[in-house]
Amino acid sequence: MTCSMKTKRYELDMCHGPLAKKILLFALPLMLSSVLQLLFNAADVVVVGRFCGKASLAAVGSTSSLINLLINLFVGLSVGANVVVAQDLGAGKREQANRTVHTCITLAVISGVFLAMVGGVLGRQMLEWMGSPSTVIDLAALYVRIYFLGMPATMVYNFGSAMLRAQGDTQRPLYYLTFAGVFNVVLNLFFIVVCHWDVAGVAAATSIAQYISAALVLRCLVREEGALRLELHRLGMHWSVVRRIVRVGLPAGFQGMLFSLSNVIIQSAINSFGDVVMAGSAASQNIESFVYTAMNAFYQTAITFVGQNYGAGKCRRVDRVAVYCVSFAVLTGLIFGNGVYLLREPLLSIYSPDDPLVVQAGVERLLPIVCFYGLCGYMEAMVGVLRGLGYAVMPMITALVGTCAMRILWVATVFPMWPEPGTLYISYPITWALTGTIHFLVFLCVRKRAYQRVMPASIEE
Repeated sequence: MTCSMKTKRYELDMCHGPLAKKILLFALPLMLSSVLQLLFNAADVVVVGRFCGKASLAAVGSTSSLINLLINLFVGLSVGANVVVAQDLGAGKREQANRTVHTCITLAVISGVFLAMVGGVLGRQMLEWMGSPSTVIDLAALYVRIYFLGMPATMVYNFGSAMLRAQGDTQRPLYYLTFAGVFNVVLNLFFIVVCHWDVAGVAAATSIAQYISAALVLRCLVREEGALRLELHRLGMHWSVVRRIVRVGLPAGFQGMLFSLSNVIIQSAINSFGDVVMAGSAASQNIESFVYTAMNAFYQTAITFVGQNYGAGKCRRVDRVAVYCVSFAVLTGLIFGNGVYLLREPLLSIYSPDDPLVVQAGVERLLPIVCFYGLCGYMEAMVGVLRGLGYAVMPMITALVGTCAMRILWVATVFPMWPEPGTLYISYPITWALTGTIHFLVFLCVRKRAYQRVMPASIEE
């Protein structure tokens, strides 16, 4: 089994040549895409904080954990699609990869419509379960309902860009995201400053921008040549493909949901401190997201590089991919995280320039989280390696025990003894360290068996 040596302009040969440079070439556009997306999302929060007040800022910020909880199951399926396409391309099964393309776009549309319905019908009820204060819940519920109208487009973009990444193309999703994001910022300013729509304007701008990015990805796939070419009349569900996607993607989605569930529980506890702490936490979370997505680029890189090389039977190369991706993720977390902490007050002041109490509340959250973000990078990169090999159930179980259960236990036992926001925040680095260590032990346990499955002699290569 070998990867094709032919590469198009946007493709990257992951199975031959030096790895470090190619990993960085693949990861940097991913990192830029994520940072740009967050800059556009941060523009939402900054505009709301400056023009609409702290109640609106708290309303928008407090919905992120709920939104992630609802969409992560289906985003996990896009991870499964990435693994399946990468392994098929690595093994030279191009027709099989093409069937996956058509199945994935169909699955994206169906899941997006389903999420739009769930968010519209159940959004407010779930915010009530989270204990959203009366000063915030009406605005938060309105934001969620409008935001989820964009879910079909969000799913199409996620699945489409996942398939492009499987062949090494991280550049075009970056271009599409940049175009849609600029449009998002312009609409934000128009809807809030000119139309005075408050949080409804932010949600509407985001949904419209998602449809623009989805349209650009679909146009790209329709015009693509080779294995990833999309022909709209061939859309449909190939159930053999669905089973392969679900085998990897469903546990990945559940793992994402488990992380989000633990964050929802922590957010519910944060809500008990009122809108000042909620606003400070929301601003801090937005800043933290920049560091997280920079590290997460190496998680996505690990999935694709491991998937292609594993599909090609190049297992020694898989080991090197794992070392590089984990190292780069940890370094990114340490450098960027501590850099953010050094600039904590100027950064937080961007979100709430006239309320020092909100800035103080944000500083209290930053210290125990961003300064230890290297642990999170280690955990995420190890998950990417396991998923690239096709293992998804064990990372899910590890997340259940090491992250979700531990955080729930922390909120139930430690937090009542020291009922302060800082008690909640310190649970993050503790669970990252525990979960990352277990992921590494799982990799050591499954490595030899996984390698022998694709090529018994490959361990000796």
